[in-house]
Amino acid sequence: MPQSVRSYSFLTTWILDAPREPIWDAIWASERWPEWWRGVERVVEIEPGDADGVGKLARYTWRSRLPYDLTFDMRTTHVRAPHLLEGEASGELVGFGRWRLFAEDSATAVTYEWNVGTTKVWMNALAPLARPAFAWNHDWVMRNGGSGLASLLGCRLLASD
Repeated sequence: MPQSVRSYSFLTTWILDAPREPIWDAIWASERWPEWWRGVERVVEIEPGDADGVGKLARYTWRSRLPYDLTFDMRTTHVRAPHLLEGEASGELVGFGRWRLFAEDSATAVTYEWNVGTTKVWMNALAPLARPAFAWNHDWVMRNGGSGLASLLGCRLLASD
């Protein structure tokens, strides 16, 4: 990442009392996230990608507890349904994201690795002081995703971090 970008690494885990396939389907259908994931304002598919979805490009707009929006594009780089989904972000966030789904019995663990940098000048200028607030904000958004997904699927969210 360029020197002017402030980088962040996050790891989120959700454990849901549901089989892997419906969880995968909900995560894969990101254009529907605004229906169930508080904080996702809009998802617009720009390019569909190949038959497996590799190359798919979508634009995401997120609104969080703090008074700002983030918009970035995400290009799918690797798909191994229903286990793994990876992509590269560009725009107001740049970097790499990876979903992994692990199933055992009737529960599924979902992890999301998010290694990104901010490109907004004001965010980078404030990062030395505001980094804890930005991390708290990310965690708030991700907790909403776990609880929204559980509600969508009519299952229990057994754990979320």
